[in-house]
Amino acid sequence: MTNIAIEVGGTFTDLIWINSTGEICTHKVPSTPDDPSQGVVRGMQEALGKNLAQISRLIHGSTVATNAVLERKGCRAALLTTEGFRDLLVLQRQLRPNVYAIACRKPQPLIPLDRTAEVVERLDASGNVVKALDEAALMAAADVLFAAEQPEAVAVCLLHSYRDSTHERRVREILQARFPGVPVILSAEILPTFREYERASTTAMAAYLAPLVDRYLSNLESFLSREAGDAVLFIMQSSGGVLPSEGARNQGVDMLNSGPAAGVIGTRELCASIKLPNAIAFDMGGTTAKAGVILNGVELTAGQVMVGGYNEGLPIQIPMIDIEEVGTGGGSIARVETGAAMRVGPQSAGAVPGPVCYGNGGTEPTITDANVVLGRLTPELFLGGEMQLDVAGAEAAIAAKIADPLGLSVIEAADGIVRIAVTQMGNVVKRVTTERGLDAREFAMVAYGGAGPLHATLVARELKINRVIIPVAPGHFSAYGMLVTDLRRDFVRSLFARLADAPFDTFDRIFAEMQQRGRADIKAAAPHSVEIKVKHAADMRYVGQEHAVTVEVPGELFAKRDIAGIKARFDAVHQVRYGYASADESAEIVSLRLSVTGVIGKPSQAPLAAGTGTVDDALISVRPVEFGVLGGRIDTPIYAREKLGAGHIIDGPALIQEYASTTVLAPGDTLSVDALGNLDIAVDIQS
Repeated sequence: MTNIAIEVGGTFTDLIWINSTGEICTHKVPSTPDDPSQGVVRGMQEALGKNLAQISRLIHGSTVATNAVLERKGCRAALLTTEGFRDLLVLQRQLRPNVYAIACRKPQPLIPLDRTAEVVERLDASGNVVKALDEAALMAAADVLFAAEQPEAVAVCLLHSYRDSTHERRVREILQARFPGVPVILSAEILPTFREYERASTTAMAAYLAPLVDRYLSNLESFLSREAGDAVLFIMQSSGGVLPSEGARNQGVDMLNSGPAAGVIGTRELCASIKLPNAIAFDMGGTTAKAGVILNGVELTAGQVMVGGYNEGLPIQIPMIDIEEVGTGGGSIARVETGAAMRVGPQSAGAVPGPVCYGNGGTEPTITDANVVLGRLTPELFLGGEMQLDVAGAEAAIAAKIADPLGLSVIEAADGIVRIAVTQMGNVVKRVTTERGLDAREFAMVAYGGAGPLHATLVARELKINRVIIPVAPGHFSAYGMLVTDLRRDFVRSLFARLADAPFDTFDRIFAEMQQRGRADIKAAAPHSVEIKVKHAADMRYVGQEHAVTVEVPGELFAKRDIAGIKARFDAVHQVRYGYASADESAEIVSLRLSVTGVIGKPSQAPLAAGTGTVDDALISVRPVEFGVLGGRIDTPIYAREKLGAGHIIDGPALIQEYASTTVLAPGDTLSVDALGNLDIAVDIQS
């Protein structure tokens, strides 16, 4: 039986599995944005043909949820909230991302005011009933809302439901009886924490996505039941774990950034295999570039992210791997703006029509077109020769749209496109390192995605990183991360307590409840025996502060009532995040967190055989490549990666060609192939 992982990206859909001999097998098809499930089905049919019945487990990550939010293509969702708080999603937080902007533009909420209704009820901050739920008024308000707006899903976010969810659950019972078939999403189940705006935003996003995610997963499940009856569909979560698809239907927010999260998990496993404690996970695909961090063997996580970016994004508060993203991918469009300024991205040519060189009708020059013009992509070898690249078309587009308006040669314009993209990608790496109190120079970079190896050594030079690692099958590495991830459930519960007076008995009860639910979910997902690991954490802050940081706290510190040990953990995290800590200041806990992981067996990857010949045996050809300020135009050897053996060493300049990616080795760089087949590059950061 076969486990297969599939990641749907903005440009390509990647499939990966490991056969019985430990060999990594891959396939890639264009994504189908109008119905992403069609690309998944096509890829499985092409990759496995009549062997679909051999699939035992399909692990899936997708951009469906993320794109629906960014492109505003979710459902007509409605919101029910406590009387007096109808404007909650419109008012938002009084933040000004650009303090010098004359006019501050807030993001438009996913649920407009017209589809928001009030519920007569009120709890106080301790969960005591101040005003009972008025069921008659609820039904009257719901009837008006449904008659006028016909919502496809309803989010319910009552003011203090994180303290007591009784009112929210009763609202759902009434709505489901009155309007059967309409999903009703409760904030007490999605995010039982304080801060009503963030909780409402997260719940609204879950409702906005629920019908879309349900239809998408239903299509995949129907296909699997017909073609691979015993296969179980698992969904990658943004927290870095997987769960059966049934649990993801009403929690589409957990699918946000699931593909990039898988890439970071793959990086963590790679780091463990080569005993590398600290690494930057750098993923560049066709639409975006992403970065995450492995620190001391563990992926960094975030409790809140802004979907759509800090300036115009909407907040969600769920456990997520800390990933920053920029609209700089292979398909990102280059253009000249007012004032003769060149810009690259975030607009993308996407899967359709794609870059000009794809020959599918694209007319706007992209980063991929620039690399073709510079000779860094070999036209006849792209995707194993399955797609011939149109060099003349790429040159003409860059000439017309960039070079001629700026008075540059086509080569100068193409080099400028790549250099701007590299700077933008360097900035996104800084956002997960420098802005987190980390020094990027102390990390290695693991580069993957279809375009990651093409630009990795250039980005590394930008940041003074002297080591880059290109994993096996980098174009499918995020999908590989899904193959090696574990079952996981995450829980959070708000509870305010001064650390000095911590109610540890209450902590024990809450943690026990969370653990019981998590173990039950893991057991349901994997009836066979699995090793279960539990991690405790707390959101903490100094007394008087507004915002908290998440601190991983070993369970034994809670069990021992070790206040000093917990405080020391908090101080250390605060020092890294903000550059200071105060051992004398009092601290408080605002939320408790627990993650329950079911460790599943990982596929065994066969080691790479030692190279018996010379690297010349892997030589395909020699072609001129433009390296710009790193050496100009140089006749550069091209090597077939599949013919390189463990221990082979290559000095730059060189191109390493494989099915779904090309690694660029600049002059001065040195590459060695390790025992697992990874390309380990020593970057000449002085050049």
